[in-house]
Amino acid sequence: MEIRVGPPTITIHADDQFCVSATNAEMSSTLEQGYFAADTRLVSGYRVKLGRVRPVLLNSAATGHHCARFEFTNPATKQANGTPLAESSLHLRLDRTIGRGVHEDYDLTNYSRSRVEIDLEISLESDFADLFDVKAHQPVLRGWLHSSWESGRLTVDYHNDAFARRLIIEPAESDTPASYVNGGLLFRIAVEPRQAWHTCLLWRSAADGSAGNPPRRCGDVHGDSDQHSAKKDWVSRATTFITSSPVVTQTVAQAVDDLAGLRMHRHDRHASGEGQSADSWVPAAGVPWFVTLFGRDSLIVSMQTLALSPRFAVGSLNALAALQADDYDDARDAQPGKISHEIRHGELATLKLIPHTPYYGTHEATTLYVLVAAAAWRWHADREALDRVRPNVERALAWIDKDGDIDGDGLQEYKTRAPHGYYNQAWKDAGDAILYDNGELADLPIALCEVQGLVVMAKRAWADVLEQVYLDAAGAARLRDQAARLVELIETKFWWDAEGTYYLGLDGAKQPIMSVASNPGQLLWTGAVDAGRAARVARRLLADDMWSGWGIRTLSDRHVAYNPFSYQLGSVWPHDNALIAAGFRNYGLDAEAAVVARALFDAAELFSSRRLPELFAGLPRDDGAFPVQYLGANVPQAWASGAVIHLLAVLLGLDADATGDAGPVVRLRPALPDWLTQVRLDGLTVGTASVDLEVTRDAAGQHTVEVLRKDSNLTVITDREQRR
Repeated sequence: MEIRVGPPTITIHADDQFCVSATNAEMSSTLEQGYFAADTRLVSGYRVKLGRVRPVLLNSAATGHHCARFEFTNPATKQANGTPLAESSLHLRLDRTIGRGVHEDYDLTNYSRSRVEIDLEISLESDFADLFDVKAHQPVLRGWLHSSWESGRLTVDYHNDAFARRLIIEPAESDTPASYVNGGLLFRIAVEPRQAWHTCLLWRSAADGSAGNPPRRCGDVHGDSDQHSAKKDWVSRATTFITSSPVVTQTVAQAVDDLAGLRMHRHDRHASGEGQSADSWVPAAGVPWFVTLFGRDSLIVSMQTLALSPRFAVGSLNALAALQADDYDDARDAQPGKISHEIRHGELATLKLIPHTPYYGTHEATTLYVLVAAAAWRWHADREALDRVRPNVERALAWIDKDGDIDGDGLQEYKTRAPHGYYNQAWKDAGDAILYDNGELADLPIALCEVQGLVVMAKRAWADVLEQVYLDAAGAARLRDQAARLVELIETKFWWDAEGTYYLGLDGAKQPIMSVASNPGQLLWTGAVDAGRAARVARRLLADDMWSGWGIRTLSDRHVAYNPFSYQLGSVWPHDNALIAAGFRNYGLDAEAAVVARALFDAAELFSSRRLPELFAGLPRDDGAFPVQYLGANVPQAWASGAVIHLLAVLLGLDADATGDAGPVVRLRPALPDWLTQVRLDGLTVGTASVDLEVTRDAAGQHTVEVLRKDSNLTVITDREQRR
């Protein structure tokens, strides 16, 4: 079986544009459908008629991230001259491709035995609604619309004070001229038996009055535009993973393809930087609702995918550096040194009706920035790239110590100041995500357990950089001392002995939030807890109330607020589970890590295209079960795709260090389960060197690492310290 996520739709995307339609290509302004560019819905309605009636849909599918095909025939109808036309006499093919606009190909073939004269009508509507309004099902027309038909093209303009957008609809390469009638385009077609008729339709978007052509030739659906070529080039240079499990291999391949397809060229200038390579770029967080730069998401994806493409992180670090806050601005929860949560470019943001210009309501992103800068350095060893972000890291560390610790007690807390800001500002950022055991909202400011661990992890990692790269022993010692003090606070303030886990967090009165949740699993990932307590935490996370069979739930099903269909009160998140699996392996809990990995790959096998969604329902798994969708999940979603890569790295115990004088080192501590007995990595890159290797598990559970090819200065070390 294949489990579809969301209602039946066809979604394609490229850069910061996406198009969502029904399976028959239609779009409705009353649904979450349309053509969107830079957070604005430019086309809100689309319909096609053949002979004044809807054509009969035969099949449709997205044939790539950026393209879709729709196949139609005709019902019994009348020709333009009134002559009857038998059903299935015509074949209408619509190819739709997105990228700097939309390029559509319409091809009509006559399979009847006589000449056919028929009208093809294409109706389009534009509402220029902001993405936030569309998602809320409350589109608002705040400004003025004006449309005109001139010189064979339709132009629709929208203005609201400083916000202006334009849509141009233009036929091209058409065998018949178009006329504009009743708000749509009309083509009167005459086609002989076994002959075909063609037209293109270009949808061109513009924010400044100018618009470029969608980048492909007529009929060349998979043509090599510069953006498509960049994607293929990145995939060709990324690590290739081949395993003994076809399901795992295919799931990983889909994840890699999705990560490539999520590239946003809007940020190329900041992402690459002078002298940086073309693989330093920024992924959108997810399709359809997160097609923009998110601080937390892009940094987590960067960390997840170091083994896939170590320079992937450079793009996000540079792009987020350009947005790092300089001043205090409570309306956007901005503070000096803070890394942004999210930036938007639609009407609401332009007119400052929402704080996303950018908005800074995330606590973890600033800490993650420090961690990813250090971790990426170990993999890419590009001193210039490290030096470029060092000032941003220092400012982030200053924020952690000052504004990240609101009351100066050594713990990290978050509290919104923005009138329309997020109540919760960690990864569980839904308004109802952090609750007391009675179901009431926890009082601000909130100190979550895993947020403390993340600071420990980040300061330890940057201490190594200061000591080894910048020869700042005093600065490194200071960071390590701060991390050690925070470790003590975690153990004394957060340990929950009665449940054998850590408290979800502390509330504004520094009282425990006694809700059993997945957060302590991420605390294990940070390596900030007592090794003697890790096994108890793992047992608690894998207990029946937390373990769904498809993964670890975000909240115990015994909690009064548990809802398997909620966003973060009992759902299963792939990235959360992958981080928890990494935490298990940190403490030698290899079997537990494999249980989590197996569940996620089992779920991926059943989702369409073997593509893990952002999240899915926390319903329990039984003999006839399949993973149940969460309505509104983003698919593809960057850190769900990254989780797949992360899981393989976790099972391999894969780490690398390209910064040593003796040359790059790859370290492996494999713990492959019996359902995944072989993993091959081709083109694993560490610094400027690369290696091909294969890890095999035998029937007795012993592992062999075979180096198939490597650059001469690269060393591979297994957990037995055997060098090859």
